[in-house]
Amino acid sequence: MSQIKDTTVSDDDAELHRLGYPRKLARRMSAFDNFGVSFTIISILSGCLTLYYFGMANGGPALITWGWVAVGGMTMLVGFSMGEVCSAFPTSGALYFYSAKLAKRHGPLASWYTGWLNALGQMAVTAGIDYGAATFIGAYAALQWDFVPTQHSVLGIYLAVLVAHGLLNTFGVRLVAILNRVSVWWHLIGVLVIVGALTFKPAHHQSASFVFTKFVNNSGFGFAGSGVYVAAVGLLMAGYTFTGYDASAHMTEETSSASIAAPRGIVRAIYVSWIAGFVLLVGITFAIQNYSAEASASVPPAQIFVDAIGSTGGKLLLLIAIVAQLFCGMSSVTANSRMLFAFSRDRALPGSRLWYKVNPRTKTPTNAVWLAVAGAFILAAPSWWNTTAYGAVTSIATIGLYLAYIIPVYLRLRLGEEFRRGPWHLGRWSKPIGWLAVAWVVFMSVMFLLPQSSPITAHTFNYAPVALAVVLVGAAVWWFATARGTYTGPVSYGTPEQLAAMEAEGGS
Repeated sequence: MSQIKDTTVSDDDAELHRLGYPRKLARRMSAFDNFGVSFTIISILSGCLTLYYFGMANGGPALITWGWVAVGGMTMLVGFSMGEVCSAFPTSGALYFYSAKLAKRHGPLASWYTGWLNALGQMAVTAGIDYGAATFIGAYAALQWDFVPTQHSVLGIYLAVLVAHGLLNTFGVRLVAILNRVSVWWHLIGVLVIVGALTFKPAHHQSASFVFTKFVNNSGFGFAGSGVYVAAVGLLMAGYTFTGYDASAHMTEETSSASIAAPRGIVRAIYVSWIAGFVLLVGITFAIQNYSAEASASVPPAQIFVDAIGSTGGKLLLLIAIVAQLFCGMSSVTANSRMLFAFSRDRALPGSRLWYKVNPRTKTPTNAVWLAVAGAFILAAPSWWNTTAYGAVTSIATIGLYLAYIIPVYLRLRLGEEFRRGPWHLGRWSKPIGWLAVAWVVFMSVMFLLPQSSPITAHTFNYAPVALAVVLVGAAVWWFATARGTYTGPVSYGTPEQLAAMEAEGGS
């Protein structure tokens, strides 16, 4: 048995050497572990619940239900296309590495922008997950101890959660892998418990027509055709939830049989979340007791739980969700740190030498972990004064990540038959699936940059376009000032033979 495992690791390292990198990280994750990271970051008990309030105001039950179905289907297409590229290039750099290798011209520039979008999106996802968890912790404290959450206290809880996730990731990938295995079952069993309680306990349920056809517009927009606009903006709930599955790609250098396990992990994480998320959302929506009162609550799912099954049961369901969200945030920091580690390895970040360092004991990029934590805190800091900051953070996460996902897919489509496929691919379906995925991401990116509520004031402004512009303009200025002369794309550290010899001499 050990001989088979050794052979697999050797093949994975040979593939990594072909891509120009020595092995620095410990390859301790199985295919299930790899799937678990992406499934945990998608986290239907995080995204669906923390943005449920957004769906209630922007489209209501019909949008929550059918928007989930539609967005999940389109996300499958993006996942299929990204998985095919991942199979060809199993490295932690993932998206920005793919862009460099697939661009016919200007590979370093394509890689540069993809990397910065991916870094922004990953940090924003971490911010969205952990800030959402902080709001749920505040809601639980209010129910249990009459604590009164404020914007400032929630930001303090958020900082504590971020630091805890940084510490967990500092202990090493083995602990993260174990917690991810627990997380998968916690999410699946948690959904069954929540839906079961909301199905059998309440004395009253909504009708099927309410769940599947009732449309609500509480966004403040009332212009002609505003219903279509509001419904499109409301897709953010599902769009944000279906993010972070690039984690499977970022963990390839720590996964056995990565060229097959990682793309399967991406696709499996999406479709399992799609099915389980539908069950969860329908179960919660059927259990709504007082739509107006619950929609205006600080944390609507918490109020729905309490109204439907009572205070004690509601707090229990809330705890199930909070634990799932904490698992989710931990995995998000893991994936983000691996992306930053790889980007630093290719000398694309300020202070790259610092972020590329690996802890010799745990074989994890500890410095990159804390860079991910710091970046996530900065992105959520506007919540100190902006009451709709959470919607903006989730928009930033969704747009940043999906643009980073789709750039290499677009470049792969332009490459045509010159693309060297990995062992996991789509065959003749590559082009139709790929172009549909590109069109979906373009539509989604435009919609989530637009205003989310009216009237538009300093307190309700969607600052996602500002954050995106700062990163893109900053990356452009830096590129033309210095980087175009120093950044040549992913760095090759030697031939496969040289890298193998280097590792043999180092004993790794």
